[in-house]
This record gives sequence, C-alpha cells and structure tokens, in this order.
Amino acid sequence: MSRVRGLRGATSVEQDTEKEVVEATAELVRTMLARNELETDDLVTIIFTATPDLTSQFPAYAARSIGISEIPLLCATEMNVKGAPPLIIRVLMHIYTDKSYKDLRHVYLKKARGLRTDLPQ
Repeated sequence: MSRVRGLRGATSVEQDTEKEVVEATAELVRTMLARNELETDDLVTIIFTATPDLTSQFPAYAARSIGISEIPLLCATEMNVKGAPPLIIRVLMHIYTDKSYKDLRHVYLKKARGLRTDLPQ
C-alpha cells in the first residue's frame, strides 16, 4: 500500500556560485531518487533549505534543470544557528512509496555527511 513519506537529504558546496549550487543540488536529488528507486511520478513536493550564506541560485532551479517541473518546489533559508556548518543545502522530499520508514535511504553527501553520522552512506 502506497503512503506519503518524508525523505531527507543534504549536501554542501565549497563556495557560493550558481554552478556549484546547481550541480550539488542536482547530484543530491538524483542520488535520493536512485537510492530509493523512485521516479518523478513518486514525488509529491520537495522543500529545499539553504544556509544563509548561499544566495547565488535557488536550489529548486537545479531540480527544474533535471526535469522535475510538474511538482511543487519550495526554497527557504535555513535557521542561522551559531556553530552550524556553512554552505549546506538540505532537502525534504514528500514521496509516494510502499517502503516503510526504516527502509528509506536518506542521503547526506560531502560535508553534510557530518549532519547525520547515525545513517549508513
């Protein structure tokens, strides 16, 4: 039975350039889909957040650039918490899936791996 579930992911960039933000976000979204055997038809919505130091491009632009154009996308600024890692893009995908929460594979790439050291990569 297919349910709506939340799937998380994050990545980092070395510097705030449009090219890096788009490439890193596209890699993250593709990896989240591939590791969870998802198609774009399985997507309900995607919410992106970026740390306040990322202003060169909307992460949602990357999703649109790889063909995700029919579902609602939203970008927001991540809270500016003292000591939090800089240059991070986070994703929350709402998906249709038959998988249980324990079978979903959340994806943390590059320096964002340190955000969830409890998860297998």
